[in-house]
Amino acid sequence: MDPAQDSRAIALARRVLRIEAAAVSTLADRVGTEFEQAVALILQRRGRVIVTGIGKSGHIARKLAATLASTGTPAYFVHAAEAAHGDLGMITPEDVVIALSNSGSSEEVLTIVPLVKRQGARLITMTGNPDSPLALEADVHLNAAVSEEACPLNLAPTASTTAALALGDALAVALLDARGFGADDFARSHPGGALGRRLLTHVADVMRPRAAVPAIAPDAPLTQALLAMTTGGMGMTAVVDDAGRPLGIFTDGDLRRALEKGCDVRNAKLAAVMSAHPRSIGPEALAVDAVELMESRRISQLLVVDKSGVLVGALTTHDLMLAKVI
Repeated sequence: MDPAQDSRAIALARRVLRIEAAAVSTLADRVGTEFEQAVALILQRRGRVIVTGIGKSGHIARKLAATLASTGTPAYFVHAAEAAHGDLGMITPEDVVIALSNSGSSEEVLTIVPLVKRQGARLITMTGNPDSPLALEADVHLNAAVSEEACPLNLAPTASTTAALALGDALAVALLDARGFGADDFARSHPGGALGRRLLTHVADVMRPRAAVPAIAPDAPLTQALLAMTTGGMGMTAVVDDAGRPLGIFTDGDLRRALEKGCDVRNAKLAAVMSAHPRSIGPEALAVDAVELMESRRISQLLVVDKSGVLVGALTTHDLMLAKVI
């Protein structure tokens, strides 16, 4: 690319980013009682939030609906043009409609406003013109005006859509906070995501069951422990009493330390080389708790015991990685 052209592209990029950053910054200074009223109105209603718009505002409206729905406020998007052709039937008297239009004069949005009100739903509008027809029809109006678009022609929706997007995010976060929506709630609405896996996966979901965990008595010869550890494929064997309660654990690290001390592998008993009082966790615990325990103790294997202290399974860092908890 021509260096001169490259410099022009960089200069334009910086100009766009500065204009859009300034638009959001100005918006932050403008937020006031109307914003509080919008939050209160949504919290008071027993229905859902329907977000609508057309064109670029429609794209922002769709994103706002998705953000609301994922943060504790049931919401969905209705295309303004489709609303006038049957989709208004989705709106109930208990709902709140959020209508987005930078000009506040979008014909498709204005067409459905009387019908929304006739349904008994409440109306929040977000426009760039507080004197626009749409703003004047609202129960609550949120002013998302910008001084200029980032487009050099001052025509393409750029800074205005960024401002609307940011104001919508602010509304969603304020509602999240008011509802006491926490990380566990977020995980339940995102079960397929990384956070969902971390907060919804329990030890029982990822551990190897008791039948797959090598476990032998403390008076067993070390050679037997080595065979059990090899066939078990976990790099360890549990050491249990007659009732199945763990007395210790024997790992690759224990074997290395025993050899360094000159241990007679053929004649040694397991009790002499095992690590006594092993760390354990319950199957009902979150898998992330197992991760924290293993990392803090710098161990790669963890025994799982029930409330009676009986061995019911075990897991390794590899198991947690396969489950994408780590």
